[in-house]
Amino acid sequence: MKNLLTILACLFVVTAWTQTPSLQKSDGLLPAPATSVGMSDQRLARIDKMCEEAIENGDVPGIVALVARNGKIIYHKAYGMADHPAGKKMETDAIFRIASQTKAITSTAVMMLWEEGKFRLDDPISKYIPEFKDPTVLKSFRYKDTTYNSEPAKREITIRHLLTHTSGLGYGVIDGDERMKMLYHKAGITDLFTTEKITIAESVKKLAKLPLHHDPGDAFVYSEGLDVLGYFIEIMSGMSFSDFLQKRLFEPLGMKDTHFYLPQDRADRLVKVQRKKGDSWEHFPTTFYDPDYPIKGAKTFYSGGAGLSSTAKDYATFLQMYLNGGELNGTRFLSRTTIQTMMQNQIKDYWEGNGRHYGLAFGVIDEVGLAQGGQGSIGTFDWGGYFNTQYFADPKEQIIGILMKQTQGPVSDQTGWQFRLLVGQAVDN
Repeated sequence: MKNLLTILACLFVVTAWTQTPSLQKSDGLLPAPATSVGMSDQRLARIDKMCEEAIENGDVPGIVALVARNGKIIYHKAYGMADHPAGKKMETDAIFRIASQTKAITSTAVMMLWEEGKFRLDDPISKYIPEFKDPTVLKSFRYKDTTYNSEPAKREITIRHLLTHTSGLGYGVIDGDERMKMLYHKAGITDLFTTEKITIAESVKKLAKLPLHHDPGDAFVYSEGLDVLGYFIEIMSGMSFSDFLQKRLFEPLGMKDTHFYLPQDRADRLVKVQRKKGDSWEHFPTTFYDPDYPIKGAKTFYSGGAGLSSTAKDYATFLQMYLNGGELNGTRFLSRTTIQTMMQNQIKDYWEGNGRHYGLAFGVIDEVGLAQGGQGSIGTFDWGGYFNTQYFADPKEQIIGILMKQTQGPVSDQTGWQFRLLVGQAVDN
């Protein structure tokens, strides 16, 4: 009897950490004719012309574009070069560094754990990561020696603050405040992509000792909050952040090409980061990060804010789960009611979104954005990544648009807004 109880207890723990079956059952993304879901072939062909002209004009070296509607992939094409100097053509299964598109995935993982009743969104993060207890706000700074004065913050940083970039944390080397750049560098904070042997736990604990931009909850400053939440997920789940995403999200969704560090059999599909030099494209050099970070190095740092690489189809699959109200392939990842909460305006007037408000994972189109045109219906959610990737998903029209490129440095690329407009004008029902 004792052994039976032990086995049952173990099974309960395993079951508690797996996704649940759903009464709803939608299929994964499969190809279908555009006309079968109310889209015009002739109008979608305008995307072909846009992509071809962008490459011919030297605006980008290569593109993968994907459009889905009603759970069907109706457009998925590759243009140009994945590696221009090497003469390697772009393919539809090319893998891209998605950078800040990682944030929505990390936020989803947080909300999956929240649904299990493990914490409240307005809990102080110091309840789980004690190093964040009693935060301070930067008041004065001396550039010659990077010493500073700070004062106690008015309140603790909460999980909601971290999700919405209102915690007061900064973003180190890409921060808009030179003082924060210097402080983060001096403290050895790992901001983004690294091949060094460091963990998110080590970096986050260093981060917790530094002063904030502002009192938590008082402003929007793009930050490393999602990296902190990556470590938080490790604490709450008892798993590495990478393992949690693979077992709880990517594997059941069928996202086989999404990883922090690419398996060797996928490394040759990674698109090179490229920059324009004169009239040609060259590999982007190593700067504050190594462009080859997903395929070499220590492979121990799982950045919740910017670390993943993926394909257009994998990311579309993730977004389709949202359009399905949190379900895919008969598996429930989030409740529809949770997604409703995530899409609400979480930070009021702190974020100048130009026709969008900010939820718990995405920018979300509002009435102003609808009136501006070319961005989708009210409720369309979106974001992009540091290496020139963009996505959007329109719940009303059940449309997903993914545009993957891989550039850094100045470019005259207009494809982001053009693609979104051209997808919308192809609706034909």
